[in-house]
Amino acid sequence: MAATGGGGRSCFVLGGSGETGRALLKELLAQRAFGRVTLIGRRRLSLGEAEAAVEQAVVDFERLGEHAAAFQGHDVGFCCLGTTRAKAGADGFVRVDRDYVAQAAELARAGGCKHFVLQSSRGANAQSRFLYLRVKGEVENLVQAVGFDRCTILRPAVLLCKRQESRPMEWIAQQFLGAVARVFPTAYSVPVETVARAMVACGLQPGEGKVKVLENGAIHELGKAVPQQGT
Repeated sequence: MAATGGGGRSCFVLGGSGETGRALLKELLAQRAFGRVTLIGRRRLSLGEAEAAVEQAVVDFERLGEHAAAFQGHDVGFCCLGTTRAKAGADGFVRVDRDYVAQAAELARAGGCKHFVLQSSRGANAQSRFLYLRVKGEVENLVQAVGFDRCTILRPAVLLCKRQESRPMEWIAQQFLGAVARVFPTAYSVPVETVARAMVACGLQPGEGKVKVLENGAIHELGKAVPQQGT
């Protein structure tokens, strides 16, 4: 069994291949926050030196109910799972960002998970006329309805990162927002590393109510408050 420290607590990460997911895994290992860290995804990831410190469970999201064992025995679940309408189409986007996440949450709760930490989006609203924001709002509601002891939802603004895949228009937007962020650091964007640190902090802090929603400014504050490795 892979171990990273952190006593006997266990967590899983959904969406570990994405930008926030990779930053989250790096932060979890750097802080040695959990004794067991499991990546749940559709394929194994090449993790380099971190390979021995992380368990990986490969699942078929179209038949997720057959993989209930992957979700058993975790104290905290971190979810960064998501795609884009451009990449998956409208139906695929809804299936990944809402349906997969909701079913994973149900399996996690049945497997004993007490705290679910969900990366959502600024402006999430189940009544929105915009598909992206509506789906994010719907999945927030579905996850809350699962009945975790604690549910933390993070609503970051535009994510600042260096993507492995090419998204030219997003790159242009990030260059502009990166410049704006130097003047208004918490207004319109947030680095994925800050989101990752905030997610880990949420998973480690004592409970403050059953449901907690962190907007972009709170994510900045909490993410910056977590000590950096070696400090």
